Amino acid sequence: MEPLIKINPGVTKWDIRQKVWDYIEENNLANFPRPVHNRIPNFKGAVEACNRLTALQEFKSSQTIKINPDSPQQHARFITLEAHKTLLVPTPRLRSGLFNKIVPPQGANKEQLRTCSSSQGVKDFSVPIGLDAKVKVDLVVVGSVAVSEKGFRIGKGEGFADLEYAMMASMGAVDESTVVVTVVHDCQVVDIPEELMEKHDLTVDYILTPSRVIKTNCLSPKPQGIIWTKLDTEKLEKIPILKKLLALEEQAGKDVTLGAGPPSAGPPLQTGPPKKQSRRKPRQKAIGQDSEEEAKEEKSKEPQPNARQRPARVRKESRGSEGDGAERRKRKAQSGRNIKEKSPEETGGQVVTQSKIPPGVTTVYLGGIPTGLRVSELKTSLREREAAPLRLTWQGAQHRAFLDYGNPEAAEKALEALQGLSLNGHLLQAELAKSQRRSKRPGPANRKARPAPASDAEAVDSKSDVHEHD
Repeated sequence: MEPLIKINPGVTKWDIRQKVWDYIEENNLANFPRPVHNRIPNFKGAVEACNRLTALQEFKSSQTIKINPDSPQQHARFITLEAHKTLLVPTPRLRSGLFNKIVPPQGANKEQLRTCSSSQGVKDFSVPIGLDAKVKVDLVVVGSVAVSEKGFRIGKGEGFADLEYAMMASMGAVDESTVVVTVVHDCQVVDIPEELMEKHDLTVDYILTPSRVIKTNCLSPKPQGIIWTKLDTEKLEKIPILKKLLALEEQAGKDVTLGAGPPSAGPPLQTGPPKKQSRRKPRQKAIGQDSEEEAKEEKSKEPQPNARQRPARVRKESRGSEGDGAERRKRKAQSGRNIKEKSPEETGGQVVTQSKIPPGVTTVYLGGIPTGLRVSELKTSLREREAAPLRLTWQGAQHRAFLDYGNPEAAEKALEALQGLSLNGHLLQAELAKSQRRSKRPGPANRKARPAPASDAEAVDSKSDVHEHD
């Protein structure tokens, strides 16, 4: 079958991801959450694709199955529970362990099993499995952004599926006999150049789509364990279980020398030619910061008698809000350059300008940003928590940022994901922006108003771990 998406020679993994994400969006092939950029796409037809699991002899003979926690694999989790097999699901972002065993209520009916297979059910009906557990995984089901008929797989770029398999290999839970299956839309089956594959990349044995089953007969070996030179100290800080595994392997006499870690899988943060550096603050230029500096400069140059003339342009950006003078100043700093130059912002893998921000956008305030934190570090954390906004307005000098989401539901989901976010030892404050809290827009985002922070620049020391999925 000819691939629906043509891949040109000389592409990168990121080029392939972008092509697939764009194709799915342009052809409306996905369900919520949208857009699919920077996600494992929740494609239409996922249930039909997952149903093909039951026809595999490898599924029928399996006792213990590990399935990733993403939405398109929810029905695969349900099928596994319904077949009375042991279901293991990775801990989101590996922040508190490797994986959990899902334990449905005794005598659970189909509806209860469906609940257990949902993201909330994975949290409510699970028990953790430690590194010392004697577990043998017979079948692994992973999501993909793209996969080839030869078995080469590309995830969303964060490496969790690869890392999970490597960790399972290190603890003896998987071996060469373990079968790996991916569930994707037909358009996600593309030609992936073999030279893009690295030693740590997980390959697949079967591809399930809404229309067919593909046996890859892939000869490339799967990861035999963790390649420590692909990791760095920052990764270990974000995934505490890696520290435990490193200590165990070090005791066993293995080489656990860390490296600089893999290069960033995301697109470059700057999408146009580099902007001129400010002479006053040459080291603080970052996306959104030039708008903050310009807003300050305009305010200092503005004669006092004309002060009333400034908010008019700001109201054009934030019409519909009922903010006070402080909120208007905040909006002016946020909108300064965006209105005049429509500077592009990278969000969720897409580049959007001010004119493309849809109506009904809900803004989240993120305060307590520590001094010295880079906007790239914040964006990485947002992507890791699947809280990438439509637009990010960076005001690092004032220890805050504003995140625009497409609707109240998306903002509420992001708020939940950002609770407990700690960067550089500082706990960040995530709450709806003041104008959103005052709005009368219905929806869950306005049910629980959070108190405004005492200071926009407030930072709280915390030892909380930095808290889905590839």
